[in-house]
Amino acid sequence: MVGRLDTGISVLDRKLDGGLPPGCLVAFAAEPASQSELLLYELTAARGTLYLSTERTDDAVRHAIETSPSSVGSPTVRHVASDTPLEEATQLIGALPDGANLIIDTLDVLERTDTDDYVDFLNELKSTMLETGSIAMLHCLKGRNEPTNRTRTFHAADAVFDLRTEIAGTELENHLTIPKFRGGRQPTEAIKLELTEEVAIDTSRDIA
Repeated sequence: MVGRLDTGISVLDRKLDGGLPPGCLVAFAAEPASQSELLLYELTAARGTLYLSTERTDDAVRHAIETSPSSVGSPTVRHVASDTPLEEATQLIGALPDGANLIIDTLDVLERTDTDDYVDFLNELKSTMLETGSIAMLHCLKGRNEPTNRTRTFHAADAVFDLRTEIAGTELENHLTIPKFRGGRQPTEAIKLELTEEVAIDTSRDIA
């Protein structure tokens, strides 16, 4: 579709009619023990990327990207480590160039801040994405202790990607569903992914 920004991940781009609309906020929910970061790393190959890490150091993230077996880019990596993460993240995002990717990995640290402040952050983030024609990928960890503001994230997001990792017999299976997509036609089937050397469709079995 004209005007879409490709993700650099062909399987996703095909399902999304060419990619994501400029200005899109994507909440990417995944288990902590999954290979979800592989999708984030491949996204950096599509265009210039600002990668904000809230838990791992910038050196750790750079090393993980550089040693990733998939195709990656050379993102600008910054560690958000202050006692005021919303303010620090907002300042860093303010320097985002036009037509870029923004990755926040993980969003959980920001989601644990004051609700009103967090909602203001999400609204400002959306405005910045629209002004710059960029895409934001917000990595949200699933688990028992999800942040109370996770519902605000999903409500504000234009798209929600939900990665489920399960053991089927002796095999590990990854299924990506997109329960929310404001940017056009919503994929109605789960996408069975192979998260090894790259993000690809797993054709070993039919989609469950």
